[in-house]
This record gives sequence, structure tokens and C-alpha cells, in this order.
Amino acid sequence: MSNSGFFHDEHCFWHSGGLFALTLPVGGWVEPPSGAAHAESPESKRRLKNLVEVSGLGKSLVQRGGEPVSMAQMLKVHTPEYLQRFRQLCANGGGLLDPGAPVGPATYEVARVSAGLVSAAVNQVLQGELDNAYVLSRPPGHHALPDQAMGFCYLNNIAIAIEIAREQFGIERVAVLDWDVHHGNGTQTIYYERDDVLTLSIHQQRAYPRGYTGEHDTGSGAGAGLNVNVPLPPGSGHEAYLHAMQRMVLPALERYRPQLIIVACGYDASGVDPLGRMLLHSDSYRELTRLTREAAERLCDGKLVLVHEGGYAEAYVPFCGLAAIEALSGIRTDVQDPLLAMLESQQPDAQTVAFQKTLIDQLV
Repeated sequence: MSNSGFFHDEHCFWHSGGLFALTLPVGGWVEPPSGAAHAESPESKRRLKNLVEVSGLGKSLVQRGGEPVSMAQMLKVHTPEYLQRFRQLCANGGGLLDPGAPVGPATYEVARVSAGLVSAAVNQVLQGELDNAYVLSRPPGHHALPDQAMGFCYLNNIAIAIEIAREQFGIERVAVLDWDVHHGNGTQTIYYERDDVLTLSIHQQRAYPRGYTGEHDTGSGAGAGLNVNVPLPPGSGHEAYLHAMQRMVLPALERYRPQLIIVACGYDASGVDPLGRMLLHSDSYRELTRLTREAAERLCDGKLVLVHEGGYAEAYVPFCGLAAIEALSGIRTDVQDPLLAMLESQQPDAQTVAFQKTLIDQLV
């Protein structure tokens, strides 16, 4: 048995923002869906949890839950006006909290549970109860701003967990690595002028927030040089991401010497995701996690927490997530990725990879 934590809560699967087709509100010319509704449905996460169980990996993980975050804890990151607006809209039955952020009656309470799972995982890793942890959080959080919901995110789960840990443990340097296909704008905004959190984001250029790339946004004030964006062109695959890790991410981590590494772990850069245009596969996430785990072992006694963010291919996210958890725990199961061979065959050719690597090298 490993000493890797796996944090989850059934309540996280019970948030719904209403009737959507992918991300489009049903009505007008948008026909109601016959199956799952909004792209950010519980199914990809529920199926990951189920695959962890049926693979046998769950028996080797330390499975735990958490307590919902309190108002005082949320206020460490979010404004009181925003939290009141969020809570009231849910109490009134739901609606559109902000663009790209529909809520239902349960969303406010479920978001508190999701953030609480992340905080529990961070605290237990810092205390040494666990070597590392994976958090099956939902709703996600990396787009959430202090005063605004965005991109299916309502509370910035990672930032809340960091602020709670700072108060409880006096931690001074945290690195947040975001490999969701969409830019981690919320976390960047919260820590842009601070030197106690290094933020790194590998994302598809101009995807979300719409039109954003971010290579020139490097932090300001005390945070100057501590915000690193690696925007990659659509069609980037396994080799481009590993090159970004070797050339940009790992050197930044080595310079910063964090006491804890948190990964905003999205799977929407896979080659079959409906909201991304990248070409990663399960072995990509296995390798990204392995590299990050080895960095954590060198720099911060292995203190590493992976926090589930995006990923909207319901049938494929479980295989990517399982690969990441296998790499995190050091335990390989018998599960075979049924799409791995196809996605490996669809990787860019050598000329395209060379071009992508040149773009990354220009960012160094």
C-alpha cells in the first residue's frame, strides 16, 4: 500500500448548472441534449473514481474526505459581495452567476465541499500524514477570480487551500503548476503581485480566456518574475509538453525551491477532448506527473498535491486520470488505455514538433 491520498466526496457529483448542450444553454436554435447536458458534468469524474476502484488501485490508496470550507476561509480569497451574490443566487434556485458559470440550487454548498477536499489534502501532506495526494474536486476552481466566477469555476479551490495552509503552518513558498488546456487565469490574478506563490501555466494559446496567451505576463511588484506562462499552439502533443516541462517548468521550480507543489490537473489537453485542440494521451499525463513528482522529491520532500480541474471527454478522462494517479502513487495497474495507440499515431510529425519546440525555446 502506498501513502498517497485520494480525496473525494459524493456531493461533488451532485452540482448541476441546468440544461445545456455542451456549453450552450438550451433554447432558441439549441436543441435539448438526449444524454448528458453541460460539458462540465459529473460523469468524467465519477468514471475516474470508478476506474480507480475496479482497477484495484483504490485499495492501495489512502481514501479520505474533508470538511466544507467556512465563510471565513473563503474570505481569504474571495470578496464578501461575490460570496453573498453566489449564495443568494443558489438559494433562489440558480441561474447564470457570471458568463460561463451557471449554478443550480446546490452549487454553493458543493463548491464549499470541493474546496474543503483540496484544503484537507494540502494540510495532510504538509503535516506528513500523506506523502502526496490526488483530489477529485468538483466544481473546478482555477478560473475563479476573487470577485467573479468564470469557466465553470466558482471558488478558487487551490488558492483557498494555500491561504488556509499559510495560516496553519506558516508555509512561505508554494508552486502552482497548471496543465489544464485553458489558462489558469484565476490563480494567476490572485498571486500576480506576491512572492509567496510561483504560478506556472502550460495552456493552448488563445483558447480560454478567449484570445489570451500570456507569455509577457510575468508578475509585478513582489511577484515580478514569478508568473510563468507557456502558451502552446493548437495541435501540440506529447513531445511539446515534455519540452515545455524541461525548458520552462522544471528550471523555474528549481530556482524557486517551493515547500509544496500543487498541480491544477486538467485533462482537456487530450486528443479527444471537445473543449481543447491538443494531442495528449494517458502516457503524457503519466510522464507529466512523474516529472513533477521527481521535482517535488528533490525540492520539498515529495510534498505534492494534484487537484482535478478540467477534462470533458467522459470516456477518456478516466484513463488519463488513472495514469496520473499511478505515477503519483508508484503503483501500476493492469488497465490498458484503449485509445493510446490511436493517439500516439496522431502525434505531430518531426518537422511540426521541431517548430513547436522552437516556439517554446523562444519563451525561455
